[in-house]
Amino acid sequence: MTTQHDQDVAALRAFNRTYTRRLGLLDASYDGSPFTLSEARVLYELATRTDPVAAEIVRALGLDPAQVSRTLKRFTERGLVTARESPAHGRHLLLSLTDEGRAAFATLEANTKASVGQLIDDLHPLRRARLLEAARTINTVFDGDAPPSASLRGLEPGDLGMVAARQGVIYAREYGWGADHEALVAEIAARFHQTFDPARDDAWIAQADGRMIGSIFLVRGETPGAAKLRLLYVEPDARGMGVGRMLVEACVARAKALGYRRLDLWTVSVLADARRLYQRAGFKLAEETPARRFDQDLVDQTWSLDLGA
Repeated sequence: MTTQHDQDVAALRAFNRTYTRRLGLLDASYDGSPFTLSEARVLYELATRTDPVAAEIVRALGLDPAQVSRTLKRFTERGLVTARESPAHGRHLLLSLTDEGRAAFATLEANTKASVGQLIDDLHPLRRARLLEAARTINTVFDGDAPPSASLRGLEPGDLGMVAARQGVIYAREYGWGADHEALVAEIAARFHQTFDPARDDAWIAQADGRMIGSIFLVRGETPGAAKLRLLYVEPDARGMGVGRMLVEACVARAKALGYRRLDLWTVSVLADARRLYQRAGFKLAEETPARRFDQDLVDQTWSLDLGA
C-alpha cells in the first residue's frame, strides 16, 4: 500500500517527465541550437546580467562550479564570451558576451520563444489557462525561501461563493456532510451581504501565498448586545499555522470594538478542533442539544464569550 507521500512523489515525477518530454529538454541540443540545456542556461545568465562573475552564475543556476568553468572556457574558445579583471577585485573576472555571443543568444531566445509559444498555442484555451495558472503557482512555491505566512483581509468579490464552496467540499470530505450543509453556508453568506451594517457586522478572509485559506464572520445577534461568530473554517493544509486562532482573535477584538457585550456561536460536537479553539479563546459551553442535521445524528452546541470579562 502506497502512502500519501509516495503518491505525492509519483505525481511530481510524472509532471517532470511530461514537462521535459514536451519541451525536448532531454535532446543533446536545446531548441535546435548548438547548446545543451545547461549551456543555454549559462548563456541566458550571461545575457541578462551586467558583468557577472562566474560565482554569480553558479549560485543562480545551482550548478557545479567546475561545470560552469568548463562551459565558460568553451564559450571563450568559440568567441562567445570575453573576460576582464574586476577593478574592485583583481582576482575576479567580469564576464560579458561578445557580439557573436549576443547574436547566438538572440537566435536561441527566438527559437525558445517560438517553441514554447507553439506548445501553448496548440492547447485549447481552457487547458492553456490551467497550464499557465499552474506554472505561476509553481514559480511562487519555489521562489519563496521562507515558509508561507498567513494574513487577514476584508471581503472581495467572489469570496462569499468561495467560502460556501470550500466549506461544502471540506466538510463533505471530512465528515460526510452533503449539499444541505453547503446550502446552509451559502444562505448565511447571502444574508450577511443582504443585511450588512458596517457598524455591527464584519468578516475576514485568511490568505497565504495569494490563496484563501480560511474565513470568519461577525454578525449581530437577535439579543441586544450580543453578536455571533459564524462561518469559521481553515483549509486542511493550512492547519497548524495559527490561522484559526488569528481569525477568532480578530473576530473577538472587533466585537469588543463595536461595543458588543457577548459573542455567541453555534457548532456541533464532532468539530473537536474548532471546539478546542473556542475554549482557548475563553468561550464557555452554554447549551447542547441532540439534533438531526446533514443526514447525521449530531449534537448542537452553543458557546458564549463574555466580552466584559
